[in-house]
Amino acid sequence: MSLELHNVGRTFKGKTAVQNISFSAKPGEIIGLLGTSGCGKSTILRAISGLDTDYDGDISINGNTSKEIHDTTGFIFQEPRLLPWLDVLENVTFGLKGKKQEKEVLAKEYIESVGLQGNEHLYPRELSGGMAQRVAIARALVTSPEILLLDEPFSALDAFTKMQLQDLLLDVWKTYQSTIVLVTHDIDEALYLCDRVIILRGQPGEIDRDILIEEKRPRARGSEKMAALKTEILESLDLNKPSSITS
Repeated sequence: MSLELHNVGRTFKGKTAVQNISFSAKPGEIIGLLGTSGCGKSTILRAISGLDTDYDGDISINGNTSKEIHDTTGFIFQEPRLLPWLDVLENVTFGLKGKKQEKEVLAKEYIESVGLQGNEHLYPRELSGGMAQRVAIARALVTSPEILLLDEPFSALDAFTKMQLQDLLLDVWKTYQSTIVLVTHDIDEALYLCDRVIILRGQPGEIDRDILIEEKRPRARGSEKMAALKTEILESLDLNKPSSITS
């Protein structure tokens, strides 16, 4: 499913958060929104999802411009946001329409796809952080979204769990081919997952660069090409300069 933003801006109480945001995503493309805190990455994601409608400009999905919440989009937040009184299966089926048995059969397919088969009847308090986020991914996927929006979904996890879930996300993407927009502060994550990285800078945030990552998947973490791109991005963000702090 194609996605296009044209001159999108957002103002909160007279202060502009982002402005002049224009980019497009082809069907099945993984786009990363990268930048320092406060440049409006999450603001853009909420506008795409329809959770925030008070923006300027236009956002179109498959050529249709609308500010409503789209049934064809799924959203994964920084934290899992599971309902504590529901077990894994119930959390994944929550909000689905149809007969209970049909919903459960569908949910179990996605629970298995995120590696949680056999854990359907555990409650959120019984899950590790990584397991809980796997449930959140299954819950987002069960509606078969054509656009999947992720707002720093792995930022609260330890490094090893984060890498496992990054690989899981790519496996899921290969299967379902959703168009993905990923907000992240993690340059390595953006380079490992994305086809393109859009760098935002400033307050209000504006697009500074749009970098195409041509290295084929599977990518080697820390390869020479990835290291060179990381240096390029750090320089774009003015983060590759020697510290002036002295002891």
